[in-house]
Amino acid sequence: MSKYLLDEHSLDFVSKFNIKWVILMSYRPIISNVEEASNNEKDGLYEFIIYLADGTQCRTFYNRYPEWKMTNISRLLKTPCPICRKDFICKCMENFGGVLQQQIIDNEWLEKAIAK
Repeated sequence: MSKYLLDEHSLDFVSKFNIKWVILMSYRPIISNVEEASNNEKDGLYEFIIYLADGTQCRTFYNRYPEWKMTNISRLLKTPCPICRKDFICKCMENFGGVLQQQIIDNEWLEKAIAK
């Protein structure tokens, strides 16, 4: 727990609640690159691989019509989950879908990935 810089008072408080909450609040995903993995332009369906600054890779699915919308996100099993540290399937990245979606919109990652 010292990894998260919690003092004794905080540890008492956290022990009464779910420790995963503290870990979730301390994790901040930052997108470093996005690649298009596949697409179905006729139906407006796209699959992208998102590379995060901490080395985590995620697979996201988007529907383009009527506007870009993330329909699913999952972590690729290349490294342990940075949140729960599981080395197998977990759904932790679903909690950060909104944060990642906002970064994708702000930095125009989808347009850059499709243009490649």
